[in-house]
Amino acid sequence: MAFRTQFENSNEIGVFSKLTNTYCLVAHGGAEHFRVFDAELPDIPVIRCTVNGSRIVGRMTAGNKRGLLLPVTATDQEMQHIVNSLPDGVIVRRIEERLSALGNVIVCNDHVAVVHPDLDRESIEIIKDTLGVEVLRHTIAGNALVGSYCVVSNRGALVHPQTPVEEQDELSSIFQVPLCAGTVNRGSDVIGAGMVVNDWTAFCGLDTTATEISVVENIFKLSEPLPEGPDDMLCDQTGAKMADVHKAIIDSL
Repeated sequence: MAFRTQFENSNEIGVFSKLTNTYCLVAHGGAEHFRVFDAELPDIPVIRCTVNGSRIVGRMTAGNKRGLLLPVTATDQEMQHIVNSLPDGVIVRRIEERLSALGNVIVCNDHVAVVHPDLDRESIEIIKDTLGVEVLRHTIAGNALVGSYCVVSNRGALVHPQTPVEEQDELSSIFQVPLCAGTVNRGSDVIGAGMVVNDWTAFCGLDTTATEISVVENIFKLSEPLPEGPDDMLCDQTGAKMADVHKAIIDSL
């Protein structure tokens, strides 16, 4: 199910939170509206934190169920607080990257990450190792800030409304999930800033319309039960399909 909420007076939910299947980061504050995370996520830790003293934790971090990436500017105390609060087995790494707003330049699920074309090779290796994903450089509707204009889970993806159909098909093949173009917060195309999602729930800004909510619930299959089956098998299948996608892209150049 998808829920509407606000952080203080902001509808940019994805700026102030980061949601995965094993944890959720939220900024300090948010008054009553932001308590919806605690109420609707009883099975995973909801961690209140800052990054380099900033509350824009959703834009400064990137992660999935296996790991969390922090910018090098995150303090030792902030990192230790997050590490102590995360479930066992979730890896936390700081990454020294010029494009330090990691949530804007990385969009990923538990199997694949699409990143800003200018991310350096060392950063890409850290992303692969920490998150356990295939990594591909790409743009979305001509925008290099892929994390700002796309949100993806293991069940679906939503992209910038002006993304061409051919590019939507390519991204769907990369992520191996159904994908469509859309908006949140009454027409905003900055989807990554306006919502967060995992495999069973989503949180959108308070201005998100009923139609937009319906699109979110449909494309991310939030009304359907979670699929059963070994996750490793899905990961192996995704890896094989990613190899085919890489080959097809290279062949087309």
